[in-house]
Amino acid sequence: MRRGLAGQDHGLNKASAAGGAELVSLPPRLRKFVRDIEDVFLRLCQDLPPEIRIELECLKDKLVWLKAKGKVKINHSVMELVCAKELLAMGYSVDVEHEIGGLVCDVYAELDGRGLVVEIETGFVPPEHALDPMRYCMARVASKIARYGSLTDSFALALPPHYVAVVPEAFLSPGESRSEEQVAAIKELCDYYYHNPPVSPEEIRSARLDWVFIIDVDRLSVKVMEPSTYLRAARAFLRAVGGP
Repeated sequence: MRRGLAGQDHGLNKASAAGGAELVSLPPRLRKFVRDIEDVFLRLCQDLPPEIRIELECLKDKLVWLKAKGKVKINHSVMELVCAKELLAMGYSVDVEHEIGGLVCDVYAELDGRGLVVEIETGFVPPEHALDPMRYCMARVASKIARYGSLTDSFALALPPHYVAVVPEAFLSPGESRSEEQVAAIKELCDYYYHNPPVSPEEIRSARLDWVFIIDVDRLSVKVMEPSTYLRAARAFLRAVGGP
């Protein structure tokens, strides 16, 4: 049997205990989370062989354990589980909420010694940015690519189908071909929202975007797209509605 990256280092024994508790004995915030994540897990497992189901269950239990500690939310967690199932089925070893390079990424996967980081962006805008939601979302996407896009061999930005992300075109070209103006523009955008720590020019220049994953939770599916294909489709839609 293949063994996923989740392993015992992430306290999965504790997570399994939390996941196996009676729902009525759990606090309301955890009870709803467990009910929802169990529902998604069972639906995902319908076409899985037993060895992959076991690995996915470990990831589900880890998310429950982290929720009990107040470290994850349901919208991210269900997308992580759908993404993990797809990667497991492709032969990857998979972990969720994985520490790498001093950061915690949403999904980490390995296949044949090569690593893949997946960061999920839902398009959520906090109330304090109600007056600049588009610019805030643009900065959030740019900062995620800059911070996570050079941590391992490849990087994917994962999005729900109901959110159209604005991806800086500079990230579609090799880092050495990015102009000083492009790097400065991305840094200025990120610095307006993120200061602790700020995104560095070196991160912006070394980051890359290899894939865009469209994670459809309603259908429990993942569509893998070339970034250039996604960018063309996003731009066409935004132009049609008068966006940037």
